Amino acid sequence: MNGPEIQIAFAPELHVFVPAKRREGRSAVVTDGVSSLGHVVESLGVPLTEAGRLLADGREVPFSHVPVAGEAVEVRPVERPQAVPGAPLRFLLDVHLGTLARRLRLLGVDAAYESEDIGDPALAALSARERRVMLSRDRGLLHRRELWAGAYVYSHRTDEQLRDVLGRFAPALAPWTRCTACNALLRAADKESVGDRLEAGTRSAYEVFAECGSCERVYWRGAHHASLEAIVDGAVREFGEVGVRVAGGPAGGHAGGAAGDEA
Repeated sequence: MNGPEIQIAFAPELHVFVPAKRREGRSAVVTDGVSSLGHVVESLGVPLTEAGRLLADGREVPFSHVPVAGEAVEVRPVERPQAVPGAPLRFLLDVHLGTLARRLRLLGVDAAYESEDIGDPALAALSARERRVMLSRDRGLLHRRELWAGAYVYSHRTDEQLRDVLGRFAPALAPWTRCTACNALLRAADKESVGDRLEAGTRSAYEVFAECGSCERVYWRGAHHASLEAIVDGAVREFGEVGVRVAGGPAGGHAGGAAGDEA
């Protein structure tokens, strides 16, 4: 580019996206004189899903602002908790975030998940069609214009990913109310109605059940209950709880074995 030169500085939270030379204070950027500041920020590596307030010479400007020569620009991170206007708060996770999706569902958060790689264009279109916040560690995906909304998942560790999403978006928590396998809501079930889907040992050992209203998986307080309850209790202590339990209490297994409920 051969146009106005500006000075730009990125908040420390955004340093993961920019080259090392732009992580220490302000650095010079030559713009083309017609592109928006949002475009400039993206061209330097920061998805706009992660950019918060933009300041030019100390005043807040929109992403559409066209920078002029000599401006000192500051790019701040999104504010937390982040509001997502215009739709109920719900999420879409890509193929690499299956464990995070199950943990969000365990907490009653609406979290759709694609278990196969359907490609960035299809994911972005699904985000827009269903008005879901796209969660991903794929920076290229988060640059796509079609997205309804999006957020970069900063850590590769599931515990940290969960805390990041809950802290950033503050979704209402309703633990034990959603199927961890398909995301549909659970409903109370009596033993008689689900007995033919249970192994003999389970039928004799448990009395309280729930089932998915969509995929019909059966849930009970199974072998993984203690580990799942620890996840739920930790999240509720830190981020609060809204809603009621299904079938009188938590569920931790499903017909055919409890492995599918590990979070």
